[in-house]
Amino acid sequence: MRSSEHPAVNGTEWIVDARGCSAESLRSLDQLRALLEQIISDLDLRTIGETHWHQFPGSGGITGLCLLTESHLALHTFPEHGSLCLNLFCCRPHKQWDFERGLAKLFSASTVDVQAVLRDYVSSEEQEPALHLRESR
Repeated sequence: MRSSEHPAVNGTEWIVDARGCSAESLRSLDQLRALLEQIISDLDLRTIGETHWHQFPGSGGITGLCLLTESHLALHTFPEHGSLCLNLFCCRPHKQWDFERGLAKLFSASTVDVQAVLRDYVSSEEQEPALHLRESR
């Protein structure tokens, strides 16, 4: 049972997989920087320091990580597969960015799957009893 002195606090983690992206765009550090800057600006997120980038050699992809006061924003590109994987975690309630439209526009993504995971922060004493469901065969 939750205590009234500790109200429920929750955040959301978005796990995003974009497929059918232009391989050239997935190798473009400028386009990836623009993506993170757009998300940060649109959602009014606060960065901690500079975004860290790693570009793999040859025609490899790029990994980026931005620390936020709200948590983090990370992405990985796989040009050889035409895919981009993105993870945004906000430790406080926040609206969802339009990942489908943004990734289609910037990377020509043909499909974008977005999973939103609600995270509830409570102590074990405050946690409601869990309901476990079993799949019957």
